[in-house]
Amino acid sequence: MQELHKLLNQLESDISSFDKVNLAVSSGSVGWHIEHSLNTIDQIVTACKNSNPSNYQWRFNFNRFLILILAKKIPRGKAKAPKIVRPEGEISSETLGLSLSKVKENLMDWKDLDKNTHFPHPFFGILNKKETENFLALHTKHHLMIIDDILKPA
Repeated sequence: MQELHKLLNQLESDISSFDKVNLAVSSGSVGWHIEHSLNTIDQIVTACKNSNPSNYQWRFNFNRFLILILAKKIPRGKAKAPKIVRPEGEISSETLGLSLSKVKENLMDWKDLDKNTHFPHPFFGILNKKETENFLALHTKHHLMIIDDILKPA
């Protein structure tokens, strides 16, 4: 989870550019990508905390293997964010700061969770704690790359 904390710091450093948009890169603003990333982390961590580790059973998933293990990169434009993690309402530096604080607080006891803590991903199947950490880092990096492309000078 140390890697995710570094990525959160990168998201935090981009908050000041929350209103920047580059339609050639994405229809979402920098703030949209930050909020989506934070929503995703918060929802998944909460789902893991609410899971029953004794119910976890590993199953092979080709998509998980291909993306999380081999490619280690999420392709752009191939999937749409589930409604539950899509930002709604006004995005400001204040709302992003509050979301970031909420995520950091939610992550505080992550290290104490059982290794079979899990959540159901719609594309990758059931992810345990380690797989979840890898997914969250990969997903956050994906959106940080989009943010970097939005902020590149024309």
